[in-house]
Amino acid sequence: MTDTTVPAEHPADHPRVAAVKEALRTAGADPASIAGLVLLPDAVTTAAAAAAALDVEVGQIANSLVFDADGEPLLVLTSGRHRVDTGRVAALVGAQRVGRADREAVRAATGQVIGGVAPVGHPAPLRTLVDVALDDYDRVWAAGGIARSVFPTTFAELLTVTGGTAARVGE
Repeated sequence: MTDTTVPAEHPADHPRVAAVKEALRTAGADPASIAGLVLLPDAVTTAAAAAAALDVEVGQIANSLVFDADGEPLLVLTSGRHRVDTGRVAALVGAQRVGRADREAVRAATGQVIGGVAPVGHPAPLRTLVDVALDDYDRVWAAGGIARSVFPTTFAELLTVTGGTAARVGE
């Protein structure tokens, strides 16, 4: 989904991008992660598109996926190289049912739209799982609040800035 609310002339000034930068600063992210936030020429709403645009392996893309876990939002940061196993995630978080959240629930939980959901910059902290597969890479890329923005980070930094829990979330 393309984020059509981004002003074409100044996408770096978009409030969601600013919120992500501020959340990264507040959480103690490496200044290089914040400074490395880039705006791509086009929206990248899939891991494959982001990897192609950045010329990196698809596994280096940290997808920010929002799930409904027994009625509560759950953020799962997963490597682009695999899908989330919702049964495994349900067991990890002690939920009876885990399923993908709909667009409205994603927007309500994150203040961001599907395709541009960042690991941080949400209206309130979200319970977060961080895929251990991301630790296979020295650098991973996460969305920066809109579908055209991404920033470089690491598995360890994602754990720190999100307060998340390391977990094996897929195959």
